[in-house]
Amino acid sequence: QVQLVESGGGLVQPGGSLRLSCAASGSIFSVNIMAWYRQAPGKQRELVAAITIDGRANTVESVKGRFTVSRDIAKNTVYLEMNSLKPEDTAVYYCNMNVVTGTYSLQDYWGQGTQVTVSS
Repeated sequence: QVQLVESGGGLVQPGGSLRLSCAASGSIFSVNIMAWYRQAPGKQRELVAAITIDGRANTVESVKGRFTVSRDIAKNTVYLEMNSLKPEDTAVYYCNMNVVTGTYSLQDYWGQGTQVTVSS
């Protein structure tokens, strides 16, 4: 079994910054893709950023230039650095990992979600 634990959410003023972390633990052989999604009230969950095992990263257009995704392979951890935050970034943020487990099965796992609120 694999568990993802997120941290770093909170309340921040517009223009502020936050850094989210998501660490995976358990029976992991490798992680193919690490990603961040978010879900605002009344809206569907959307992909915000993703990074592959070889380090290729991308972000959705609405956060380009403000959010940066990175990872520490040795720690099976993915980060989301969020700068110049706007009220419309308010959402619950979820990490997702596509994992090859220790028993060589391919599974998708989700973190528990962390609330990010951007408000003055």
